[in-house]
Amino acid sequence: MKCVLEGNCVKAFGKAIHALSRIGDELWLDPMVKGLALRSVNSAHTAYACFLFSPLFFQHYSLGSGSEQGSETTTCKLVMKSVLPLFRCLGSIERNVERCQISISIPNDRVVIQFFCRHGITKTHSLHFQESEALQAVFDSHLCPNVLKAPARLLGDMVMHFPLCQEEITLSMTPLRVSLRNYYEGGNDHMKTMYTEMSLHPDEFDYFQFGGDSDITFCLKELRGFLSFAESHCLSVSIHFSAPGKPVCFSVEDMVLQATVVLATLIDCESRGPSQPTETSGQTSPRCAAVPVGSCEADTKKAQDIPAGMEVIASSQGSPIFNPASLMQHLPQTDGPHTLSVHDEACANANTTPASSLICSLLFRALSSEQDDDGFASRLPVLACYSDIEEDMDQERTRSPSL
Repeated sequence: MKCVLEGNCVKAFGKAIHALSRIGDELWLDPMVKGLALRSVNSAHTAYACFLFSPLFFQHYSLGSGSEQGSETTTCKLVMKSVLPLFRCLGSIERNVERCQISISIPNDRVVIQFFCRHGITKTHSLHFQESEALQAVFDSHLCPNVLKAPARLLGDMVMHFPLCQEEITLSMTPLRVSLRNYYEGGNDHMKTMYTEMSLHPDEFDYFQFGGDSDITFCLKELRGFLSFAESHCLSVSIHFSAPGKPVCFSVEDMVLQATVVLATLIDCESRGPSQPTETSGQTSPRCAAVPVGSCEADTKKAQDIPAGMEVIASSQGSPIFNPASLMQHLPQTDGPHTLSVHDEACANANTTPASSLICSLLFRALSSEQDDDGFASRLPVLACYSDIEEDMDQERTRSPSL
């Protein structure tokens, strides 16, 4: 196989390699009759991208002799780290490179890339390749009920508001709007997280096909390079998706170019989570509801331990608060000698914290220190004691005759 690129086509070819470098660590070079395909897939097989350059994109494109064109072509697998540095500085390539030639030498297992620069300078790079089978993602985009089409500039402006460290975003679609928001896994750092959400009206899109409400969450890193490539060529991006857990496809198409990125999405229980902080606990996903369910069971168990007839008031911390008026209604109102000891027993049996039980016992001790038969009151610490001055004043008060 041999192909030749000139002028701005060299820069476009380099930007395609930049976009593929965000997908995976390997590059598949697949020469076909309908054009040269560049493909890549990540190690987890959750992201796939393909750039197909038609023969019209090249100044010269040939698969070889007639016998080779009739037989199956060889698919070359290259290491991305060996190809990317050749197209690293696209600005320098645009200024200095006049022509680029790519050829495949099957007997030597080599891919030769030559840059013909100004002033007669020629740079030749020989890369070793590994023969591999053709890489192809199985995805039928025409079966997706939800389809969006918008200029790449519009989608790029939306993605620009998310930080570079943002890993995943959620795309939501309803009959009235399409929104993008950041997604974070469950954790305790929600107070330090800035939540961003942007919405667009259906009129903002070139094509809007609604097949049902859908919230899908996918990786943003693999998409940034693709949107940058489409925006540099002023292309419109089509988005095909259906339900959470099924792939989403981003594609662009031109007379000399077809590009596709297929990304895996989180399943339904993962698509809703911390990215929707305003949702109630009843609508949370099973992953995020693992802790709240345990909390709800614990609260139910605590509520069962509360004596019957005792009123419970909800608190912001989730712990029960007792209504003092309701508690006093259930205390015995007898005036017998064991009245205060009954109060002490009721306070000890109530489902309160140890600190509140101690305070309750100390308060009752102030009234029943002489009526405690078992000596429990004498063992409790004294919260306040007499000073010497107060003791002298009490002694003088007892000596002075009453008026």
